[in-house]
Amino acid sequence: MYAGLDVGSRTIKLVTVDQGIFEDCVIETGVNPLLRCRQLIASKNYERLVVTGYGRHLVAPVLHGEVVSEIKAFALGAHCLYPDCRTVIDIGGQDSKVILLSDHGDVRKFEMNDRCAAGTGKFLEIMARTLEVDLTEMGCLALSATRQLRINSLCTVFAESEVVSLIARGAKTNDIALGLHEAIADRITGMVRRIGLQPRVVFAGGGSLNQCLVTLLKQKLDLDLTVPSSPQIVGALGATILARDGNFVVS
Repeated sequence: MYAGLDVGSRTIKLVTVDQGIFEDCVIETGVNPLLRCRQLIASKNYERLVVTGYGRHLVAPVLHGEVVSEIKAFALGAHCLYPDCRTVIDIGGQDSKVILLSDHGDVRKFEMNDRCAAGTGKFLEIMARTLEVDLTEMGCLALSATRQLRINSLCTVFAESEVVSLIARGAKTNDIALGLHEAIADRITGMVRRIGLQPRVVFAGGGSLNQCLVTLLKQKLDLDLTVPSSPQIVGALGATILARDGNFVVS
């Protein structure tokens, strides 16, 4: 058995492979990700563990695992699922990334936003709290909008101030929600354009569970997006493949 962990800010993903059979699990990260990871792998008798994600450097040394960057892990996971994948979009809780792949699945170029919440799940989480709606409802709420409102700032503090002002002026919650999704989609589209768009485009990560983001990115990029059946586990899958298949550059 070989195992891959993707320790994200909101969820932890585990993928194992044993005699060619893959299994996966997704749980909340909580306030003690190391404890959650211990619980996940407690009954697993694996030969090698590779850890990626936001908390990889916390978890890997304690669990005697090796670490790999999210960029390489997502590239490998997406290429494993879709060998013709050339572009990967990942919107996670703390960062967003766009990766351009070669024909063989190697990373050619990438762009990553990990310095601020703009364009991430955290941005939507904060805005959902401001709008007093559940985060899981934000996408459907935005799709029901009847008017498009523009959010001028992607800085979370200033955007939140804009939302409060819109609420005070009587703007509808669903219209505000659409404006927030538009702002994120514009940010991601800019990242995609800068690295050079090539199909097939695979949209992975927790953000791809948001149907409004999927719809807006399809429109703005003017092409179809492939969303895996389990989009959150793509990075963990890549880590598992590395654990199984041999040497790699630790990062």
